[in-house]
Amino acid sequence: MGQLIKLQDYVSRYQQDIYVYPSRFVRLKKQQWDKWHKAWEANESYQSQFTQHYPSGTADWADEEKEPLMEKLKGLLKRGRNEDDEEYDASGIEGKKAEDALEFEASFAVRPETIENLKHQFLDQLYRFQLKWASSTLTEKSFPDKQYYYDENLKYFLQRYPDTYLVMYNPIFLLKKAPVETETIVISPTEVWCISFLEQEDSAVFTGSKDRFWIKRGKGEEKKVLNPLLALNRTEKIIRKIFEIQSIELPVKKAVLTRNGYIDYPAAPIDVQLIEKRTYNQWFQAIRSQRSPLKHAQLKGAQALLQYCQTSSVKRLEWENRDES
Repeated sequence: MGQLIKLQDYVSRYQQDIYVYPSRFVRLKKQQWDKWHKAWEANESYQSQFTQHYPSGTADWADEEKEPLMEKLKGLLKRGRNEDDEEYDASGIEGKKAEDALEFEASFAVRPETIENLKHQFLDQLYRFQLKWASSTLTEKSFPDKQYYYDENLKYFLQRYPDTYLVMYNPIFLLKKAPVETETIVISPTEVWCISFLEQEDSAVFTGSKDRFWIKRGKGEEKKVLNPLLALNRTEKIIRKIFEIQSIELPVKKAVLTRNGYIDYPAAPIDVQLIEKRTYNQWFQAIRSQRSPLKHAQLKGAQALLQYCQTSSVKRLEWENRDES
């Protein structure tokens, strides 16, 4: 499951410490999945394991905002003392399994009938938890657009990519005091992908060119669509410039992605991959088969990009009251 390290201009926990949260996420996910998988295989009773533990109308995840502020601080201070002695392990596992004040707990109202149903329900809950990590910290919070809770493209990156892939979805960079929107950025252990979706109805054909618009042919009349390479080139340029400033060496690749259509562009630039219906499975399987662990250069690159991102947030109410007092 890909990790959402930046969503638009919302405050993100990964911005606080990119060297801690990716491995922590992998650990928490594994702990929860092992727990519920074992319970499902053992066919434990409905009442003991697969009962919703939260009152009607509350979220699936334990709501950390209801935790008393001082308890949060005690947990963080305790964790901080332990983490001072930890070394980052490139395999994605922290040196010590310190108590995590941000741990999540999956829950199921009824026992899923099949292992596939269990996986889908688990991933859906984990998806919502990722949105929380990508829009809040202990002291700040942003207000994500409701559309992201149902965004199929975002779910595609988070639910189908490996755990070691770090996703920046619709990020907004602040360059020379001006906000710049970019395409989706996926940071793998070995390279960075700039990806633009070009999907409409099934079997649509997109005719590419150097012009500002491409032509889409499908059901009904021909239609103009904005050339996706314009935004991809802008995104690539920003990444390469930041990497140059920070002396980071990671390959940057570009892809136009249409899983249900076709792209006709014989004279396409050689530095962009056109992934369409005929080539998608091969490309995606190569992504899925990536077994490389989190790498230092990958995290360093992610940190550099996050430093140049715009962030819009407000202080949590308890911290505003603390400042006033």
